[in-house]
Order: sequence, then structure tokens, then C-alpha cells
Amino acid sequence: MPRIEIDKERCKGCERCNDACPQEILAMSEALNVKGYSYAVVTDPSRCVGCRLCAIACPDVAIEVYSAGTQYEFFAY
Repeated sequence: MPRIEIDKERCKGCERCNDACPQEILAMSEALNVKGYSYAVVTDPSRCVGCRLCAIACPDVAIEVYSAGTQYEFFAY
């Protein structure tokens, strides 16, 4: 099962990951990070398909997607 890790301190709450997720499993938290931003959280990790669109859309590189302990690297050569 894919796993999404979000670095809440890097997230600035732009919501681009929410827009990019085809499964609509990301939302903004009620809590704030140390910079004062609401950060992205995974609402239903069991529905993640591991497409990594959330990580690609994140301008702050705050999201990593793992599958069976291995990070996806679509753009590796």
C-alpha cells in the first residue's frame, strides 16, 4: 500500500496537492505549523493509489510518496 508523508513544517498551505489528487484524500489541517500556515493532511490513506501527483504539484517539496518502503522516482534516469 502506498504511503504519503507530508512535512508539515515545509507546507505553506497552497492546496495544490488537494487539487492534484485524483482520489481527493488530502485536506488542510485545522492546526497551524510554526510558520502559521494550515498544512496538508491525508484524510483516507487507504484510498491512495500512489500516483505521486500530490508530490509533483507541491512547490515546497513537502510531500513524499512511498510504496513498500521505496520512494517513487518517476523522473530518475
